[in-house]
Amino acid sequence: MLRLTWVQPEDLIGHELHQATLDGREPSTIAARWRAAGGQEAPLRAGASPNPASRYLRQLAEDLLDELADLPSRLTEDEPTDLAKIRASCPDWPSSAHIPPPAPTPTPLSLEAAWLGRAIGCLLGKPVEKLPLEAIRRLARSTNNWPLNTYFTAKGVPTELLSAHPWNRRSAPTSLAENIDGMPEDDDLNYPLLNLLLLQRHGRHFTPTDLATLWLNELPAGRTFTAERIAYRNLLTGIEPPQTARHRNPFREWIGALIRADVHGWTNPAAPAAAAEQAHRDATLTHTANGVYAAMFIAATIAQATPGTHDIHTCLRIGLTVIPPRSRLAKAIHHAIQLAQEHDDFDTVVDELHATYAPTHHWVHAIPNTALITAALTHANGDFTGSISRAVGGGWDTDSNGATAGSIAGLLAGTPAALPDHWTTPLKNRLATSVGDFDGTGFDTLAHLTHREASRP
Repeated sequence: MLRLTWVQPEDLIGHELHQATLDGREPSTIAARWRAAGGQEAPLRAGASPNPASRYLRQLAEDLLDELADLPSRLTEDEPTDLAKIRASCPDWPSSAHIPPPAPTPTPLSLEAAWLGRAIGCLLGKPVEKLPLEAIRRLARSTNNWPLNTYFTAKGVPTELLSAHPWNRRSAPTSLAENIDGMPEDDDLNYPLLNLLLLQRHGRHFTPTDLATLWLNELPAGRTFTAERIAYRNLLTGIEPPQTARHRNPFREWIGALIRADVHGWTNPAAPAAAAEQAHRDATLTHTANGVYAAMFIAATIAQATPGTHDIHTCLRIGLTVIPPRSRLAKAIHHAIQLAQEHDDFDTVVDELHATYAPTHHWVHAIPNTALITAALTHANGDFTGSISRAVGGGWDTDSNGATAGSIAGLLAGTPAALPDHWTTPLKNRLATSVGDFDGTGFDTLAHLTHREASRP
């Protein structure tokens, strides 16, 4: 029996009830109706419940999703999705008067380090994606790899520990240290490749419709997840952007837009506002509010990064200027920075973040994951190994967090030679992908292609 993940109405309703609570709507009456009819909670970690609901429950779920969408939110004024309203809410929106002197355009070498960093961080996090925090710590400690300093391995891990906490089923054959043979396919690399194609075909003034058309032509539907899968489904039913992000999409504040943001930062050096605006046009195909802000924050942070330095703190400060200051994401980022500055032990930082967000947020939600990425970069002072090890070791969406932290820290490192060999050598300058003609492409080639887009008017 095929149970396609991330689209079953009987599963979406549970996620939407959680999302409504987070974004200022009052869903208790609708939640009571769902429970009274026999409806179940959303799956905690899987993308679909094991068995389909009855025809009645499925129809009820669809109706309730529409009712939830119509509920008013008390956070509407503080958390707009419209770009003009976002800019109006940001008193320090970046301009030449607000940011340090412009950084030079990243060189192909610095962009290669950024692409490599993204791949390495993703690869480090792949085997432990979906695992609980304590399981990640126990698996790493069992091989004397805590704090994380190299890829995970199954060699030396006690059998009983692996039985209790098995590696990610899809990823272990290609991402444990003993199995790595180049960078395996992953959505955290697919989306930057798609955005590179987007810029090549449409330039930096692309529209959400351009992006939607590119996805339909180049992105296999089965390689989409959460908000991207919902938006893809919506496109196929004739719904157009930005409604694709809103229609029966409980994942619109999850991490999907954030993992697409790097290319927008790489191609707008020293122009964080332009990077944020570009990321906004991308993100609104699939996300709203804090899901969009996360992408804008990362894009602006990367745009401000100066290769060859470790000034991550200025980058993050500039990143904060493009998101509404009263938003839940802005508050979470400030909280993360404060924790990272106050505690020498990063495990303490992570425990505090989990205590704050784990009871209320899904492990793929943008708010806790962006906070963790920020804390990792801050605590490591932008150091490459320190940043990716903290981001992955902190749990939640481990491969996505490692990828974004690795991209930023790699760019700051400035050259592939600055990244330790034990991270880069197993990648063999080769990545696998389901996107276009990029399968088997080297990171040096991707860097040159990205540099070309960064240099175009």
